[in-house]
Amino acid sequence: MKLRTLIWALLIDACVALSVLAQGLPRADQPEAVGFSTARLQRLTAAIQADIDKGAIPGAVILLARKGKVAYFEALGFQDREKQVVMKTDAIFRLASMTKPFTSVAIMMLVEEGKIQLDDPVSTYLPEFKNVQVGVEKINGTTGQPELTLEPARRQITLQDLLRHTSGITYGQFGKSLVKQMYNDANVYDRNLTLQEFVSKLAKMPLTYQPGTTWDYGLSTDVLGRIVEVVSGMSFDQFISGHITKPLGLTDSGFYVPEENVDRIAEPQIDAATGKRPPVPNVTKRPNFLSGGGGMVSTAADYARFSQMLLNGGELDGVRILSPSTVALMTSDHLPSDVAFDPFVVQNFGTMAPMPDRGRGFGLGFAVRTYPGRSSLPGSPGLFYWGGLWGTVFWVDPKEELLAVSMVQVPAPQGGHYRSLIRTLVYQALLN
Repeated sequence: MKLRTLIWALLIDACVALSVLAQGLPRADQPEAVGFSTARLQRLTAAIQADIDKGAIPGAVILLARKGKVAYFEALGFQDREKQVVMKTDAIFRLASMTKPFTSVAIMMLVEEGKIQLDDPVSTYLPEFKNVQVGVEKINGTTGQPELTLEPARRQITLQDLLRHTSGITYGQFGKSLVKQMYNDANVYDRNLTLQEFVSKLAKMPLTYQPGTTWDYGLSTDVLGRIVEVVSGMSFDQFISGHITKPLGLTDSGFYVPEENVDRIAEPQIDAATGKRPPVPNVTKRPNFLSGGGGMVSTAADYARFSQMLLNGGELDGVRILSPSTVALMTSDHLPSDVAFDPFVVQNFGTMAPMPDRGRGFGLGFAVRTYPGRSSLPGSPGLFYWGGLWGTVFWVDPKEELLAVSMVQVPAPQGGHYRSLIRTLVYQALLN
């Protein structure tokens, strides 16, 4: 009987441990225990709630953790304003470009296994990219109109170029150029394609810039997803699940929301000017296009666990994903000193732009803070971050042992305001 009792006790303890794992990080007894002011955190709550009340945003879930413990975890407003569904902390959000860090971690896991190297040409794994050309716009002397000419790439694209967005691969919808127009005309970002089909189509497009010369945000991370498939022999979603989300206990993170959880999906609200919701992808079925650049969904609690793994140097709850040296490499600035920046990035990325004159650079999958000043936002050198098109954002500040995850679903023009607002209100509440 004693043995049976012991076995049952162990089983119960194991179930409790798994339950805690699924729920997220442990909670601090109170915010002050990890250096936050409860009163000052109320300013964050009040600011977001005020915008919800006036109809600017539907709702938000915000999670702050310091020294491995959650100090603030609030669900505000509506998960779906039109249906009057109240926001809950376990709401599931479209991550958009906050998918990119998952893909970058997957690539670095393969680097650690010795299966790929950062200096490898992309064509080593995707031969379609062997002879890519660069599109150069020149003015026709007769018509006065710009024309596109093609010139050979001076060197091949490397995996490092893909990770730091210096590949010359772009997004057609961000800015105007003849190359970007070609992307749009060819419908390169077609969610009906498989990753293999996507790569075949993309490799036929010219690059916007010579590899290594210019930071231009684009489809580079989606190409990395295909490389994961080729090298691992697994579909990209299987690799992410088997090597990252399941080991870390990220129970609500993936490329679609299963039927039993569809009622937890957070939705943007109807735009009063158009009478329609902003266009967002349907995430209720597994997509053909497993976008490593923007296709995943997650919860604030799941993303906090992923972020805590990075903050811990690649490990969480006894599960090691990466080595500390690899995380340090990823979160260092990898941009060349003479790198240029695409004009659209300069004009529109605001506090996201990884530009030296703004105290920021870019690592292997996320932007990094390089200077204590220059940026208009608070944070320490070494802080790394990124956000998503529909308003999500995360950052990790290793010096402060701090991480933050903010989940909202708003049109892209609104996202920058909330990324800045939340960062400012978090740091003003951090007192020691």
